[in-house]
Amino acid sequence: MSASAIAKPAMRGLLAKRLRFHLAVAFTVALTVAGGFKFMVGESRKNAYADFYKKYDSMKEFEAMRSAGIFESVQPKK
Repeated sequence: MSASAIAKPAMRGLLAKRLRFHLAVAFTVALTVAGGFKFMVGESRKNAYADFYKKYDSMKEFEAMRSAGIFESVQPKK
């Protein structure tokens, strides 16, 4: 075995080449995770809020809190 049989490593431009690959992979993974979070968590949360506010009656809630004596400035109905 001679020393000339071993190929020299490609060092010139190695960082730029590897950065291009890893940035592309990181960008793809980040977009995939963000999209998954939006559709799995965000949409279900948005639907839950929409369902809650379809049935929510703010005046009924206010009257319940007023009759419980929560507010200091509003007297309960007698």
